[in-house]
Amino acid sequence: MTPDATDPRATFDYFSGEYAQALQALQTIEAQAPTLMLMGHHDELRQFVDQFIEMARRTQAQALEKNETNFAEWFEELVVKAEKLRTGGLTT
Repeated sequence: MTPDATDPRATFDYFSGEYAQALQALQTIEAQAPTLMLMGHHDELRQFVDQFIEMARRTQAQALEKNETNFAEWFEELVVKAEKLRTGGLTT
């Protein structure tokens, strides 16, 4: 659910919360990646990363729609990190 476009504070609060959740999710994936890889759960890790990227891209698009370019750039940075994890950290 996106905030009302007429309330800039609500928009900022919304994207701040979304970014904080996304950042924590990515940090959790990064922390669990070695364990999942060691246990042979490559597909599960790939699925987590793919789901994260999908969520981040969707929120990034919302930020662009609301003209929140800083948040859009920050979500792009998270996507880039996740893609590196997927390509570099998930080789099987």
